[in-house]
Amino acid sequence: MKVLIVEDEAKIASFVSKGLKEAGFIVDCARNGDDGYHMVTTGSYDALVLDIMLPGRDGISILKKIRSERNSIPIILLTARSELNDKLNGLNEGADDYLTKPFYIEELIARLHVVTRRSSGNELSILKIGELTANLITREVFFRSKAVELTDREFTLLTYLMRSPGRVFTRTQICEHVWNYHFDPGTNIIDVYIQRLRKKLGLRSSQLIETVRGVGYRIHKRLESA
Repeated sequence: MKVLIVEDEAKIASFVSKGLKEAGFIVDCARNGDDGYHMVTTGSYDALVLDIMLPGRDGISILKKIRSERNSIPIILLTARSELNDKLNGLNEGADDYLTKPFYIEELIARLHVVTRRSSGNELSILKIGELTANLITREVFFRSKAVELTDREFTLLTYLMRSPGRVFTRTQICEHVWNYHFDPGTNIIDVYIQRLRKKLGLRSSQLIETVRGVGYRIHKRLESA
């Protein structure tokens, strides 16, 4: 699970990040609301841990904006406030859960599992583009009713593109999400994996996964003719 933490207090951000990483999560952090909003709307995350009191955009305004854009990412709010009105305000604006500081990391981990399970119904757990389907739970891929055997990395790359059909992803974005490290412009690892996917799917170069010269790749919303 890949989680974004938006928290301006360094000690809390470090505590949460360390605890989630030890539990097997992939974690990114933002220290202010503006950076947090940019990261959550341009990246690909399974959940958002969002502090309410932030420099720049505050947590509630970020929450409102995300939900107004029909982004259903599970969101857990963090705040030092314990008043009922603050909790109700966050929940009414579309937050999935709420934790008041201080808290145990085990509780946050448990709540993350709950909110992501709650959002992973059949509609969200199966990605489908034309005759291509990918099951995010069983990690099975089928194309034209035939099973396609993919490695873990190939599956992560394919589903990353499938989550946003038509959107162009840069090589930097792909590398950071799929390989979890900063992009090395001298490597061709992404191109190699794209070619592997095309070969396993039995497609010509631009029929489904298109190379956008000088930028990166995108997956078509439907299978293009050869």
